[in-house]
Amino acid sequence: MYDILVRATNHTTERVLGDTTIVELRDEIDTCTAPCIGARLAVLSARPRPDLVLDLRAVSFIDCSGLGLLCRVANIVRVRHGRLRLVT
Repeated sequence: MYDILVRATNHTTERVLGDTTIVELRDEIDTCTAPCIGARLAVLSARPRPDLVLDLRAVSFIDCSGLGLLCRVANIVRVRHGRLRLVT
């Protein structure tokens, strides 16, 4: 299995381990950051049978827009017969 750093931004770091994409989220997920994070998660969940792990351990705050984002990603992954796991 390969562990490859795919992309890092101010609020996320992505790694691919086998067929699984691990997204480490950090700082705050709120009305300011949710649109950017959501756009990236939409890309990552667009393929058939996405396998995503969202690591939330470094998130210091999440508001209703962040929770809504997690629900949308969960729905997209479910429709595409994938798997979404949250690490808290």
